[in-house]
Amino acid sequence: MSPKQAAKLAINRLRDRRHLDAETVDRFWDSVQTPVVEGVHTTFLHRGEAQEVSVRHRVLGLPDPLPMRRIPETDLWYVVAQLPERSRIEYQLEVYIDGRRDRFNDPHNPRQAHGPFGASSVCYAAGYAPPDWTQHDDDARPGELDELTIRSRALRRDTQPLIYLPARYRRTNRYPLLIVHDGTDYLNFSSMKTVLDNLIHRMDVAELVAVFIKPGNRLVEYANNAAHARYVTAELVPFLEEKMALAANPAGRCLMGSSFGGVASLTTAVRNPGVYGSLLLQSASMVFTDIGMDHGGGAVFDPVVRFMNRYRANPTQPVDRLFASCGVYEPLIVPNRAMMPTFTDTGMEVKYVESRDGHNWESWRDRLRDGLSWLFPGPQKFVYE
Repeated sequence: MSPKQAAKLAINRLRDRRHLDAETVDRFWDSVQTPVVEGVHTTFLHRGEAQEVSVRHRVLGLPDPLPMRRIPETDLWYVVAQLPERSRIEYQLEVYIDGRRDRFNDPHNPRQAHGPFGASSVCYAAGYAPPDWTQHDDDARPGELDELTIRSRALRRDTQPLIYLPARYRRTNRYPLLIVHDGTDYLNFSSMKTVLDNLIHRMDVAELVAVFIKPGNRLVEYANNAAHARYVTAELVPFLEEKMALAANPAGRCLMGSSFGGVASLTTAVRNPGVYGSLLLQSASMVFTDIGMDHGGGAVFDPVVRFMNRYRANPTQPVDRLFASCGVYEPLIVPNRAMMPTFTDTGMEVKYVESRDGHNWESWRDRLRDGLSWLFPGPQKFVYE
Protein backbone atom coordinates (compact mmCIF):
# COMPACT_ATOMS: atom_id res chain seq x y z
CA MET A 1 0.00 0.00 0.00
CA SER A 2 1.42 3.37 -0.97
CA PRO A 3 1.61 6.18 1.65
CA LYS A 4 -1.00 8.10 -0.33
CA GLN A 5 -3.40 5.14 -0.28
CA ALA A 6 -2.79 4.55 3.42
CA ALA A 7 -3.53 8.16 4.28
CA LYS A 8 -6.96 7.92 2.68
CA LEU A 9 -8.17 5.00 4.81
CA ALA A 10 -10.69 5.93 7.50
CA ILE A 11 -8.79 4.10 10.24
CA ASN A 12 -5.58 5.98 9.44
CA ARG A 13 -7.34 9.33 9.39
CA LEU A 14 -8.62 8.50 12.86
CA ARG A 15 -5.21 7.35 14.12
CA ASP A 16 -3.53 10.51 12.80
CA ARG A 17 -5.73 12.88 14.79
CA ARG A 18 -3.78 14.90 17.33
CA HIS A 19 -6.41 14.66 20.03
CA LEU A 20 -7.98 11.21 19.99
CA ASP A 21 -10.41 11.07 22.89
CA ALA A 22 -13.22 8.62 23.69
CA GLU A 23 -15.86 10.89 22.19
CA THR A 24 -14.04 10.97 18.84
CA VAL A 25 -13.70 7.18 18.83
CA ASP A 26 -17.42 6.88 19.65
CA ARG A 27 -18.35 9.11 16.70
CA PHE A 28 -16.13 7.10 14.38
CA TRP A 29 -17.57 3.83 15.64
CA ASP A 30 -21.15 5.01 15.20
CA SER A 31 -20.44 6.18 11.65
CA VAL A 32 -19.20 2.87 10.24
CA GLN A 33 -20.42 -0.67 9.71
CA THR A 34 -17.73 -3.28 10.10
CA PRO A 35 -15.75 -4.29 8.25
CA VAL A 36 -15.03 -0.99 6.49
CA VAL A 37 -14.55 -1.55 2.75
CA GLU A 38 -12.57 1.10 0.86
CA GLY A 39 -11.66 -0.14 -2.60
CA VAL A 40 -9.48 -3.21 -2.26
CA HIS A 41 -8.76 -2.39 1.40
CA THR A 42 -10.95 -3.88 4.11
CA THR A 43 -10.57 -2.80 7.74
CA PHE A 44 -11.77 -5.20 10.43
CA LEU A 45 -12.58 -3.50 13.74
CA HIS A 46 -13.37 -4.41 17.33
CA ARG A 47 -13.95 -2.44 20.52
CA GLY A 48 -13.25 -3.76 23.99
CA GLU A 49 -10.62 -4.41 26.60
CA ALA A 50 -8.44 -7.42 25.79
CA GLN A 51 -4.84 -8.60 25.67
CA GLU A 52 -5.22 -9.80 22.07
CA VAL A 53 -7.84 -9.59 19.33
CA SER A 54 -7.72 -11.36 15.98
CA VAL A 55 -9.82 -12.20 12.93
CA ARG A 56 -10.45 -15.93 12.42
CA HIS A 57 -11.24 -17.17 8.92
CA ARG A 58 -10.55 -19.91 6.38
CA VAL A 59 -9.12 -17.81 3.56
CA LEU A 60 -6.23 -19.54 1.85
CA GLY A 61 -3.37 -17.05 1.58
CA LEU A 62 -4.14 -14.90 4.65
CA PRO A 63 -2.68 -15.62 8.10
CA ASP A 64 -5.15 -17.29 10.46
CA PRO A 65 -5.46 -15.88 13.04
CA LEU A 66 -5.10 -12.41 11.54
CA PRO A 67 -3.93 -10.30 14.49
CA MET A 68 -5.41 -6.86 15.17
CA ARG A 69 -3.53 -3.85 16.53
CA ARG A 70 -4.82 -1.61 19.27
CA ILE A 71 -4.84 2.15 18.82
CA PRO A 72 -2.95 3.45 21.88
CA GLU A 73 -5.03 4.80 24.77
CA THR A 74 -8.29 3.54 23.20
CA ASP A 75 -10.26 0.30 23.24
CA LEU A 76 -10.35 0.21 19.41
CA TRP A 77 -8.63 -2.65 17.59
CA TYR A 78 -8.09 -2.91 13.82
CA VAL A 79 -6.39 -4.73 10.98
CA VAL A 80 -6.38 -3.84 7.28
CA ALA A 81 -6.47 -6.61 4.67
CA GLN A 82 -6.40 -6.33 0.90
CA LEU A 83 -9.29 -8.24 -0.67
CA PRO A 84 -9.70 -8.36 -4.45
CA GLU A 85 -12.93 -7.04 -5.91
CA ARG A 86 -15.96 -9.34 -5.77
CA SER A 87 -14.53 -11.26 -2.84
CA ARG A 88 -16.80 -12.67 -0.20
CA ILE A 89 -15.39 -14.11 3.02
CA GLU A 90 -16.79 -15.50 6.25
CA TYR A 91 -15.08 -14.74 9.55
CA GLN A 92 -15.33 -14.42 13.32
CA LEU A 93 -13.49 -12.42 15.97
CA GLU A 94 -11.39 -13.93 18.73
CA VAL A 95 -10.42 -12.13 21.93
CA TYR A 96 -7.90 -13.18 24.57
CA ILE A 97 -8.60 -11.95 28.09
CA ASP A 98 -6.96 -13.23 31.28
CA GLY A 99 -5.96 -16.60 29.85
CA ARG A 100 -9.26 -17.26 28.07
CA ARG A 101 -10.00 -17.13 24.37
CA ASP A 102 -13.52 -16.39 23.17
CA ARG A 103 -14.65 -16.59 19.57
CA PHE A 104 -17.80 -14.93 18.27
CA ASN A 105 -19.46 -13.21 15.33
CA ASP A 106 -18.70 -9.55 14.70
CA PRO A 107 -21.31 -7.69 16.82
CA HIS A 108 -21.01 -4.56 14.66
CA ASN A 109 -21.74 -6.41 11.41
CA PRO A 110 -25.38 -7.43 10.70
CA ARG A 111 -24.44 -9.72 7.79
CA GLN A 112 -24.30 -13.38 8.71
CA ALA A 113 -24.13 -16.65 6.81
CA HIS A 114 -25.50 -19.89 8.21
CA GLY A 115 -24.46 -23.50 7.93
CA PRO A 116 -24.81 -26.85 9.69
CA PHE A 117 -22.31 -25.79 12.37
CA GLY A 118 -23.72 -22.33 13.09
CA ALA A 119 -23.42 -18.79 11.81
CA SER A 120 -20.47 -16.65 10.74
CA SER A 121 -20.06 -12.98 9.99
CA VAL A 122 -19.69 -12.10 6.31
CA CYS A 123 -17.57 -9.52 4.56
CA TYR A 124 -18.62 -8.27 1.13
CA ALA A 125 -15.62 -6.80 -0.64
CA ALA A 126 -16.06 -4.09 -3.25
CA GLY A 127 -18.14 -5.26 -6.19
CA TYR A 128 -19.79 -8.23 -4.47
CA ALA A 129 -23.53 -8.45 -3.88
CA PRO A 130 -25.76 -11.51 -3.51
CA PRO A 131 -27.22 -12.34 -6.94
CA ASP A 132 -30.80 -11.13 -7.29
CA TRP A 133 -31.95 -14.58 -8.39
CA THR A 134 -31.08 -15.92 -4.92
CA GLN A 135 -33.68 -13.65 -3.31
CA HIS A 136 -37.46 -14.16 -3.12
CA ASP A 137 -39.27 -12.91 -6.23
CA ASP A 138 -43.01 -12.30 -5.90
CA ASP A 139 -43.40 -12.83 -9.66
CA ALA A 140 -41.89 -16.33 -9.61
CA ARG A 141 -44.49 -19.03 -9.16
CA PRO A 142 -43.31 -21.37 -6.37
CA GLY A 143 -42.77 -25.04 -6.98
CA GLU A 144 -43.91 -27.72 -4.54
CA LEU A 145 -41.66 -29.42 -2.00
CA ASP A 146 -42.84 -32.66 -0.40
CA GLU A 147 -41.21 -35.37 1.69
CA LEU A 148 -41.16 -38.99 0.56
CA THR A 149 -40.35 -42.13 2.53
CA ILE A 150 -38.40 -44.84 0.73
CA ARG A 151 -37.22 -48.02 2.42
CA SER A 152 -33.64 -48.70 1.32
CA ARG A 153 -32.36 -52.26 1.39
CA ALA A 154 -28.93 -51.01 0.37
CA LEU A 155 -28.65 -48.58 3.32
CA ARG A 156 -30.76 -50.72 5.68
CA ARG A 157 -32.88 -47.80 6.76
CA ASP A 158 -35.77 -45.63 5.75
CA THR A 159 -34.81 -42.55 3.72
CA GLN A 160 -36.79 -39.30 3.57
CA PRO A 161 -35.82 -37.42 0.41
CA LEU A 162 -37.58 -34.19 -0.45
CA ILE A 163 -39.00 -33.90 -3.95
CA TYR A 164 -39.28 -30.58 -5.80
CA LEU A 165 -41.86 -30.23 -8.57
CA PRO A 166 -41.77 -27.07 -10.72
CA ALA A 167 -44.77 -24.74 -10.57
CA ARG A 168 -46.19 -25.88 -13.91
CA TYR A 169 -45.53 -29.59 -13.41
CA ARG A 170 -47.75 -31.72 -15.61
CA ARG A 171 -47.99 -35.51 -15.80
CA THR A 172 -48.19 -35.24 -19.58
CA ASN A 173 -44.67 -33.76 -19.79
CA ARG A 174 -41.29 -35.40 -19.21
CA TYR A 175 -38.79 -33.66 -16.93
CA PRO A 176 -35.07 -34.06 -16.23
CA LEU A 177 -34.14 -35.26 -12.74
CA LEU A 178 -31.59 -33.45 -10.56
CA ILE A 179 -30.35 -35.54 -7.60
CA VAL A 180 -28.96 -33.27 -4.88
CA HIS A 181 -26.68 -34.66 -2.17
CA ASP A 182 -26.89 -32.90 1.21
CA GLY A 183 -30.29 -31.77 0.01
CA THR A 184 -31.52 -30.36 3.32
CA ASP A 185 -28.42 -28.20 3.62
CA TYR A 186 -28.81 -26.93 0.05
CA LEU A 187 -32.40 -25.98 0.86
CA ASN A 188 -31.65 -24.41 4.25
CA PHE A 189 -28.33 -22.69 3.59
CA SER A 190 -28.19 -22.18 -0.20
CA SER A 191 -31.83 -21.11 -0.73
CA MET A 192 -32.07 -23.73 -3.44
CA LYS A 193 -35.84 -23.86 -3.70
CA THR A 194 -35.93 -20.10 -4.18
CA VAL A 195 -33.12 -20.38 -6.72
CA LEU A 196 -34.96 -23.06 -8.70
CA ASP A 197 -38.23 -21.12 -8.62
CA ASN A 198 -36.49 -17.98 -9.88
CA LEU A 199 -34.29 -19.57 -12.55
CA ILE A 200 -37.16 -21.61 -13.98
CA HIS A 201 -39.44 -18.54 -13.92
CA ARG A 202 -36.80 -16.51 -15.79
CA MET A 203 -36.30 -19.35 -18.28
CA ASP A 204 -32.61 -19.49 -17.43
CA VAL A 205 -33.12 -23.14 -16.50
CA ALA A 206 -35.47 -25.74 -17.96
CA GLU A 207 -38.33 -27.01 -15.83
CA LEU A 208 -36.95 -29.92 -13.84
CA VAL A 209 -37.71 -32.23 -10.94
CA ALA A 210 -35.17 -32.20 -8.09
CA VAL A 211 -34.79 -34.74 -5.31
CA PHE A 212 -32.96 -33.58 -2.19
CA ILE A 213 -31.44 -36.54 -0.41
CA LYS A 214 -30.21 -36.66 3.18
CA PRO A 215 -27.28 -38.80 4.35
CA GLY A 216 -27.16 -40.99 7.41
CA ASN A 217 -23.48 -41.11 8.36
CA ARG A 218 -22.37 -38.57 5.77
CA LEU A 219 -18.62 -39.14 5.98
CA VAL A 220 -19.14 -42.86 5.41
CA GLU A 221 -22.00 -42.90 2.89
CA TYR A 222 -20.47 -40.18 0.70
CA ALA A 223 -16.89 -41.50 0.61
CA ASN A 224 -17.11 -43.88 -2.38
CA ASN A 225 -19.66 -46.06 -0.63
CA ALA A 226 -21.11 -48.96 -2.64
CA ALA A 227 -24.33 -49.05 -0.60
CA HIS A 228 -25.00 -45.39 -1.24
CA ALA A 229 -24.41 -45.79 -4.97
CA ARG A 230 -26.83 -48.76 -5.04
CA TYR A 231 -29.44 -46.77 -3.13
CA VAL A 232 -29.33 -43.84 -5.56
CA THR A 233 -29.10 -45.86 -8.77
CA ALA A 234 -31.05 -49.06 -8.06
CA GLU A 235 -33.65 -47.78 -5.59
CA LEU A 236 -34.18 -44.01 -5.65
CA VAL A 237 -34.04 -43.39 -9.41
CA PRO A 238 -36.34 -46.31 -10.38
CA PHE A 239 -38.81 -45.32 -7.64
CA LEU A 240 -38.98 -41.72 -8.88
CA GLU A 241 -39.15 -42.68 -12.54
CA GLU A 242 -42.10 -44.93 -11.77
CA LYS A 243 -43.95 -42.27 -9.75
CA MET A 244 -43.01 -39.05 -11.56
CA ALA A 245 -43.18 -37.74 -15.12
CA LEU A 246 -39.45 -38.03 -15.77
CA ALA A 247 -37.38 -38.34 -18.94
CA ALA A 248 -36.01 -41.67 -17.66
CA ASN A 249 -32.83 -41.63 -19.73
CA PRO A 250 -29.20 -40.67 -19.06
CA ALA A 251 -29.46 -37.19 -20.59
CA GLY A 252 -32.22 -36.40 -18.12
CA ARG A 253 -30.35 -37.51 -14.99
CA CYS A 254 -27.85 -35.32 -13.13
CA LEU A 255 -25.99 -36.00 -9.88
CA MET A 256 -25.03 -32.97 -7.81
CA GLY A 257 -23.19 -32.25 -4.58
CA SER A 258 -20.65 -30.12 -2.74
CA SER A 259 -17.59 -31.17 -0.73
CA PHE A 260 -18.11 -34.85 0.23
CA GLY A 261 -21.43 -34.66 -1.65
CA GLY A 262 -19.42 -33.92 -4.78
CA VAL A 263 -17.37 -37.06 -4.16
CA ALA A 264 -20.59 -39.06 -3.69
CA SER A 265 -21.88 -37.73 -7.02
CA LEU A 266 -18.70 -38.57 -8.89
CA THR A 267 -18.23 -42.03 -7.39
CA THR A 268 -21.87 -42.98 -7.94
CA ALA A 269 -21.56 -42.02 -11.62
CA VAL A 270 -18.24 -43.88 -12.01
CA ARG A 271 -19.77 -47.00 -10.46
CA ASN A 272 -22.71 -46.76 -12.87
CA PRO A 273 -21.37 -45.60 -16.27
CA GLY A 274 -24.03 -44.72 -18.81
CA VAL A 275 -26.81 -44.24 -16.23
CA TYR A 276 -26.32 -40.51 -15.70
CA GLY A 277 -25.80 -37.81 -18.29
CA SER A 278 -24.24 -35.05 -16.21
CA LEU A 279 -22.55 -34.06 -12.96
CA LEU A 280 -22.59 -30.79 -11.03
CA LEU A 281 -19.69 -30.73 -8.57
CA GLN A 282 -19.08 -27.84 -6.14
CA SER A 283 -15.82 -27.75 -4.19
CA ALA A 284 -15.72 -31.52 -4.43
CA SER A 285 -13.34 -33.10 -1.91
CA MET A 286 -11.30 -34.76 -4.65
CA VAL A 287 -8.21 -35.25 -2.50
CA PHE A 288 -5.48 -37.42 -4.02
CA THR A 289 -1.79 -38.14 -3.59
CA ASP A 290 0.91 -38.49 -6.22
CA ILE A 291 2.86 -40.89 -4.02
CA GLY A 292 1.89 -42.83 -0.92
CA MET A 293 -1.20 -42.06 1.18
CA ASP A 294 0.03 -39.12 3.29
CA HIS A 295 -2.81 -36.76 2.33
CA GLY A 296 -3.24 -34.92 5.64
CA GLY A 297 -7.04 -35.14 5.66
CA GLY A 298 -7.49 -37.72 8.39
CA ALA A 299 -8.92 -41.22 8.28
CA VAL A 300 -12.29 -40.14 6.83
CA PHE A 301 -10.49 -39.16 3.61
CA ASP A 302 -8.75 -42.52 3.16
CA PRO A 303 -11.48 -44.09 0.95
CA VAL A 304 -11.75 -40.85 -1.03
CA VAL A 305 -8.00 -40.75 -1.68
CA ARG A 306 -7.92 -44.41 -2.68
CA PHE A 307 -10.73 -43.80 -5.17
CA MET A 308 -9.17 -40.63 -6.57
CA ASN A 309 -5.76 -42.24 -6.95
CA ARG A 310 -7.30 -45.18 -8.87
CA TYR A 311 -9.40 -42.87 -11.00
CA ARG A 312 -6.43 -40.65 -11.88
CA ALA A 313 -4.45 -43.74 -12.88
CA ASN A 314 -7.28 -45.02 -15.09
CA PRO A 315 -9.77 -42.21 -15.79
CA THR A 316 -13.11 -43.08 -17.36
CA GLN A 317 -16.00 -41.12 -18.83
CA PRO A 318 -18.98 -41.70 -16.50
CA VAL A 319 -21.13 -38.89 -17.98
CA ASP A 320 -21.23 -36.68 -21.05
CA ARG A 321 -21.14 -33.29 -19.35
CA LEU A 322 -19.54 -32.09 -16.12
CA PHE A 323 -19.85 -28.69 -14.44
CA ALA A 324 -17.51 -27.90 -11.56
CA SER A 325 -16.98 -24.85 -9.36
CA CYS A 326 -14.62 -24.03 -6.53
CA GLY A 327 -13.62 -21.05 -4.40
CA VAL A 328 -10.10 -19.71 -4.80
CA TYR A 329 -9.86 -19.11 -1.05
CA GLU A 330 -10.21 -22.78 -0.06
CA PRO A 331 -7.51 -25.48 -0.03
CA LEU A 332 -9.60 -27.70 -2.33
CA ILE A 333 -8.90 -25.26 -5.16
CA VAL A 334 -5.66 -27.19 -5.82
CA PRO A 335 -7.13 -30.67 -6.48
CA ASN A 336 -10.16 -29.19 -8.25
CA ARG A 337 -7.97 -27.31 -10.72
CA ALA A 338 -5.80 -30.37 -11.18
CA MET A 339 -8.72 -32.66 -12.00
CA MET A 340 -10.20 -30.59 -14.82
CA PRO A 341 -7.70 -31.69 -17.52
CA THR A 342 -8.17 -35.30 -16.41
CA PHE A 343 -11.93 -35.02 -16.81
CA THR A 344 -11.60 -33.29 -20.18
CA ASP A 345 -9.20 -35.94 -21.50
CA THR A 346 -11.82 -38.66 -20.94
CA GLY A 347 -14.07 -37.02 -23.54
CA MET A 348 -16.45 -35.32 -21.13
CA GLU A 349 -17.56 -31.80 -21.98
CA VAL A 350 -16.34 -29.81 -18.97
CA LYS A 351 -17.15 -26.33 -17.73
CA TYR A 352 -15.22 -25.06 -14.70
CA VAL A 353 -15.88 -21.85 -12.75
CA GLU A 354 -13.97 -20.26 -9.86
CA SER A 355 -15.16 -17.63 -7.40
CA ARG A 356 -13.47 -15.36 -4.88
CA ASP A 357 -15.04 -17.17 -1.98
CA GLY A 358 -14.42 -20.16 0.26
CA HIS A 359 -15.83 -23.54 1.25
CA ASN A 360 -19.35 -22.54 2.27
CA TRP A 361 -23.00 -22.76 1.31
CA GLU A 362 -23.43 -19.24 -0.03
CA SER A 363 -20.43 -19.66 -2.29
CA TRP A 364 -22.10 -22.76 -3.73
CA ARG A 365 -25.43 -20.93 -3.94
CA ASP A 366 -23.87 -18.15 -6.01
CA ARG A 367 -22.67 -20.63 -8.65
CA LEU A 368 -25.97 -22.48 -9.10
CA ARG A 369 -27.10 -20.45 -12.08
CA ASP A 370 -23.77 -21.04 -13.83
CA GLY A 371 -24.10 -24.78 -13.40
CA LEU A 372 -27.82 -25.36 -13.84
CA SER A 373 -28.22 -23.05 -16.83
CA TRP A 374 -25.33 -24.81 -18.61
CA LEU A 375 -26.52 -28.35 -17.86
CA PHE A 376 -30.24 -27.63 -18.21
CA PRO A 377 -30.61 -24.48 -20.31
CA GLY A 378 -33.97 -22.80 -20.79
CA PRO A 379 -36.86 -24.72 -22.32
CA GLN A 380 -36.29 -23.38 -25.79
CA LYS A 381 -32.87 -25.08 -25.90
CA PHE A 382 -32.80 -28.12 -23.62
CA VAL A 383 -33.34 -31.55 -25.19
CA TYR A 384 -33.45 -34.63 -22.93
CA GLU A 385 -35.01 -37.24 -25.20
